[in-house]
Amino acid sequence: MALDTRSIYITALKNTHALEMQALQIMERQIERLERYPEMEEALRRHVEETHAQRQRLEEALGSLSESPSTIKEGILGFVGNMMALGHTPAQDEILKNTYANHAFENFEIAAYESLLAIAEAAGQGGHTSSFQQSRREEQAMASRAHDLTRPTTRRSVELTAAGEKADR
Repeated sequence: MALDTRSIYITALKNTHALEMQALQIMERQIERLERYPEMEEALRRHVEETHAQRQRLEEALGSLSESPSTIKEGILGFVGNMMALGHTPAQDEILKNTYANHAFENFEIAAYESLLAIAEAAGQGGHTSSFQQSRREEQAMASRAHDLTRPTTRRSVELTAAGEKADR
C-alpha cells in the first residue's frame, strides 16, 4: 500500500525527534562521566541545549499537522542512546571511543536533517524548512567541533596515560 507524502513527512518528523532523544541520552551520559576533558564537556553541554531546541522545532512541526512524537520510538531510541553511551565505559580509552562516536553521530544527524528537508519539499511542507536548516547548521557546527576536538582530546589522553593517570574520562 502506497503512502502519501504527508504521511511520509510525519514519519520523518517522528523519526528525527526520536533520533534527537537518542542524541540527548548519549550526550547526557557522557557529561555525567567527564572529568578531565573540559573542552569536550563544554561542547556537549552547549549541544544539549541546542538539541532541546531542535526537539522543540520538530514538536512544533508535528503540532502544526495535529501530530505528536512517537512515545514508542522515543522510548526505544532513548534506551539505545543510554546503552550506546554506557558501551564505552569499561574501556581504558573511553574518551577516545566517545570522541569517535560523537563525530560519527553528528554526521548521522546532518544526514537525517538533509533527508527531512528533502521529504518536506516532496510533501509540499515548506513551513518549517528554515527551522530544519537551523538544526542542520547546529549539527554541522557540532560535527566540526567534534572533529576539532579529536586531536587535543587524543593528546590529553596520551599525556595522562603516559603519566600513569586516569585518562578514560
